[in-house]
Amino acid sequence: MLYLLLKAGISAVIIVAVSEIAKRSPGFGALIASLPLVSVLGMIWLWRDTHDRARMAAHAGATFWYVLPSLPMFLLIAAMLNRGAPFWLALASGCLLTVALYLAMTWVGPRFGLQL
Repeated sequence: MLYLLLKAGISAVIIVAVSEIAKRSPGFGALIASLPLVSVLGMIWLWRDTHDRARMAAHAGATFWYVLPSLPMFLLIAAMLNRGAPFWLALASGCLLTVALYLAMTWVGPRFGLQL
């Protein structure tokens, strides 16, 4: 139970730090948010829990391919906000786009030999 609380605490600290830094410097906050901290922490926790090289390799490879369909979300949100759209509409649209692209990736990826 302590291990689970530690994982949750570290993850929460990162999220709070990003939001606080972004208040002062949006660019620096974005830089920190763009770092693959969640992925790295996830890999650390997975490795600690399993020590399974094959599982870790599969996880790292799949993470790469799932990052790609998530990237357009940020461009859509920025474009909508710059054109005056309400924040919640821009965020919801970006999330819906990401879900659609994830679904497309899970459908198209295996047809090209990707193990997702």
